[in-house]
Order: sequence, then C-alpha cells, then structure tokens
Amino acid sequence: MANDKTRELLLLDERRDNAINGINYFALSQSYHYDNVKRQKAQLILNNIALYGSGIPRLNYQAETATLNNLIRDWENKPELMDAITYFDLSDWVNELKYANDQFNAKYLSRTQEYGDANPDTIKSKREEVNAAYYALRDRIDALHLLVETSPSPYATVINQLNALTDQYNVLLVNRKDTAAPENNQQPPSQQ
Repeated sequence: MANDKTRELLLLDERRDNAINGINYFALSQSYHYDNVKRQKAQLILNNIALYGSGIPRLNYQAETATLNNLIRDWENKPELMDAITYFDLSDWVNELKYANDQFNAKYLSRTQEYGDANPDTIKSKREEVNAAYYALRDRIDALHLLVETSPSPYATVINQLNALTDQYNVLLVNRKDTAAPENNQQPPSQQ
C-alpha cells in the first residue's frame, strides 16, 4: 500500500468496476423496458456479459483485465453487439471502460516490473520490518486479552482469526518448500 502505483491501481480498478457495473445495470434496466426492441438489445448486452460470468469486478486483477478486454473486443467487433451499443449510445461508457482497463493494465505491469527489479536485500529488510510489527501487534493483543476483566474477551475473535491466518501461511510455506525441495535435492550429473 505504500507504493504510489498501488494506490493508483486501486483507483483505476474502481474506475473500471464502476464502468462495467454502469453498463451492466443500464442494460439490466432496459431489459424491463416496455419497448420490445429495447428489451431485446439490452438482453444481447446482458447475455454477452453473462458469457464471462457474474461478478466481473470481483475477479482477481489479471482475470478482470482479460475479461474486460474480451468484452470490449466483442462490443467492438460483433455486429449485433455493436448495434446494441450504438442503439443505447453507450460508446462513452465503453470508451471509459476501455481507457480505465488499459491504464490499469499498464500500471499493473509497471508495478510488477518494479517489484521484479527490486533489490532482494530491500525485500528482506521489509520482511523483517513486517515481522517485527506483527510480533509487536500480536504481543499487544495478547496482553490486552489477558487484562480483560469480563468474560468473554473481545479479543478472542481477533486471536482466533490471527491463528487461522498463521496456520494458512504455514501451510503455504510448507507447500512451497515441498515444491522447491525436489529441485534442490537433485544430484549433479555424473562426470566421466
């Protein structure tokens, strides 16, 4: 979150979410219209969106970017969808969606490149800082939990959630070590 690009990504993601939701809800409202032509054209848009699943804004970043690219491509290349977009004058919405998605993708790739170029020593020191902050937070919650005079402690839920997260993290680490272990244990080829 400290990275400026992360804040920009959040804003761009919200912008593209608003655009796809706006198009979807507009089409949904028109699907109830008394005019049969409007209902049919709205249904074309809704059916196209449904092809890519419900909850597009809740997809992970990469999946949402790809899904929106596919939707936009459909709306720009399939004659019946182009006609529906034009009929409802949704070109501005589609342009907003395309712009926000393109900007998001460019910023995401830039941030990923930046992380890839990061010095491992910097990453290690940040990890150590995070560990120290986590242990300080854990100790404070534990102390507050012990000092509570009434039962049940309001901190019990937080403690259980932290324990569950720690367990999940430990499983992740074990799985990562198990996956990496065969590569590390390979014997060098014999030389003759």
